[in-house]
Amino acid sequence: MIILYIYKVKELEIVFENEDLVAVNKPHGLLVHWTKLDRYATEFALQILRDQIGQEVHPCHRLDRKTSGVLLFAKSKEALSVVRKEFEENRVKKTYHALVRGFTADAVHIDYELTENNKTQQAITDLVTLDRFEIELSHGGFETSRYSLVELKPQTGRYHQLRKHMAHLRHPIIGDRPHGCNKQNKLWKERFGMTSMLLCAKELTFNFHDEQIQIEAEYSEVFESTLKKLKKG
Repeated sequence: MIILYIYKVKELEIVFENEDLVAVNKPHGLLVHWTKLDRYATEFALQILRDQIGQEVHPCHRLDRKTSGVLLFAKSKEALSVVRKEFEENRVKKTYHALVRGFTADAVHIDYELTENNKTQQAITDLVTLDRFEIELSHGGFETSRYSLVELKPQTGRYHQLRKHMAHLRHPIIGDRPHGCNKQNKLWKERFGMTSMLLCAKELTFNFHDEQIQIEAEYSEVFESTLKKLKKG
């Protein structure tokens, strides 16, 4: 069966722009560009932004389709080369926020190797817990459910690193498939109609021609509304 993904985004929220670079707050569910893994998708952030600002743009990095938040583009191949070098030499500071199952520790240094395509590589993430919630939502024999809002700073850039690291800690990201908890994902879908993965690329900091640039994105509407539900208990 062929599934056609139609996202219907007319414009993206621009969170930073200068003569060389432009960054958007990518919504959940939107691909950065065409890929064989989602060859039936019909819309991409690259295409939408190009049409929106009326000029060529080049993605400087990638975000998972299910991840929202800061997505950076270069307006020229020259600018792209400068930013890509910052990423390749691990000088870009990336900060993510995620909602996960259970109560996490105050701080965790995660040094856990990940394997992709039969290649094992070191993967490091630093975690800080920002908030914890316990709500009256019965599940798995418990009368309440516990969740944590965490800040994640990857020190390496492996495929699905944050998602895999949180699954390794047994605190999977809510809405994550396939690394998350299917029972929790089903619970949130049935009770709240929530199908998005609650992972946000919150901040990106890097140098561009000796100028430090810091870009931040707000939570998506679904992320924000979920936090409000949890705070109400």
